[in-house]
Parts: sequence; C-alpha cells; structure tokens
Amino acid sequence: MNIKHIFFDLDQTLWDFDKNSALAFQSCFDTLKIDVDFDVFLKIYEPINETLWKLYGEGKITKDELKYTRLKNTFDAMNYEITDEIIHELSESYLYILPTFNHLHPGTIEVLDFLHPNYTLHIITNGFNEVSFRKVEQSGLGKYFSQIITSENAGAKKPDPRVFYYALSQAQAQTNESIMIGDNYEADILGAKGVGMQTIYYNYNNKPEVADVVTITNLTELKSVF
Repeated sequence: MNIKHIFFDLDQTLWDFDKNSALAFQSCFDTLKIDVDFDVFLKIYEPINETLWKLYGEGKITKDELKYTRLKNTFDAMNYEITDEIIHELSESYLYILPTFNHLHPGTIEVLDFLHPNYTLHIITNGFNEVSFRKVEQSGLGKYFSQIITSENAGAKKPDPRVFYYALSQAQAQTNESIMIGDNYEADILGAKGVGMQTIYYNYNNKPEVADVVTITNLTELKSVF
C-alpha cells in the first residue's frame, strides 16, 4: 500500500467512549444526586446524542447547543424534572471527569505497539479540544501519535474535506501514502475517501456490511494488514 502515515479516529475506534461515558455519567449523577433509572437514561441518551452529534458535524447546531440539548431532551423524554442550572452543571462536570476514565477498545495498545515502529501515527477527531487532548494523554496514547488533529483546530468537522487536508498538512503527509482508520463510515471512511486517502472501516459493532471498503471487526486484525 506504500503507506507511511496512519490516521486513526479516537472515540469508539481506540478510546472506548461508550464505557467511559457511562462511568462518567454515573459519577456525576451520584455527586449531583440525580435520581433516575441509569440504564433507561443511557438507552434514551445515546441515540439522542448520536443524532445531535451528526447535526453538530453538519454545522447545524453549535457546541453549546449540543451540550445542553442532548441532556435536556433525554430528561424530558424520561419526564424527569430538572433545572437548566443542574443541566449545565452536569454537562460541564461530565466533560471534566470524562477523560479520567480510560478504557480502550480491545487490542488498542497491542496494535499501536506493532505499528508505531514502522509508521507515523496521527489522530483525527471531531471531539472537543478541552476533552480530546486529555483523553489521549491520560489514557497513555500520547506517546504513539505525532499529530492530534481536532475539528476545532481544523475549523471543520469530519467528513468535511477541510479536516483531512488540514490533517495531511499538519502531518506533512501525502494523500497517496496515508490511510484513515475509523468506526464511523460517513465521517471517517467517506470523508477520507473524498480526499483520496485509503481507508479501513473498523466495524466493531457488526453493522451491516459495506461494499468497496476494507473492513475489520477487531483492531488486532490490523497486524495482518500492515
């Protein structure tokens, strides 16, 4: 493949967002004494959060709207009375504590140890600056990566081609020697393909198969690709 630069997505590709997010919310709920059925909260929150992140990625809502609305809509759906003041406090507390939980997807360290000696590794994430850099450092991932590219620094969000061109520029990498690995088919795979990068789709949750893309279901499979 003539690859020299490997770009990874962060959340749900390397860093186990679902598990870490649940732990962060549970801690915040305990502190703020929010008394709800936690499993029901997560079941309602997760699709709301996913939908709003898509809108955020498309530039249809702001960062502050995303942070507030995903909680407001969840509590409304649960018919749980909560003040805006508590919602804002929960939102900020959650983002502050989130990077202190650092579960990684299975095989993350094994595959990074395998790739790091022979390739230059980078991260491209749509995550917030104040959270993403702390996730990378506190999880022990920082030593593996040359560039951490955030959408906030790039001025656009995946799948916008500007993110990928910005990342290639920061990494001093050529398109034909670069590959993107991520779990979001639209943001990571179609976005990277749009600028001519090679791609690997990390389909860890066994979504319906997609044609015309190299697909893995476990990160350790990368050891047989490179």
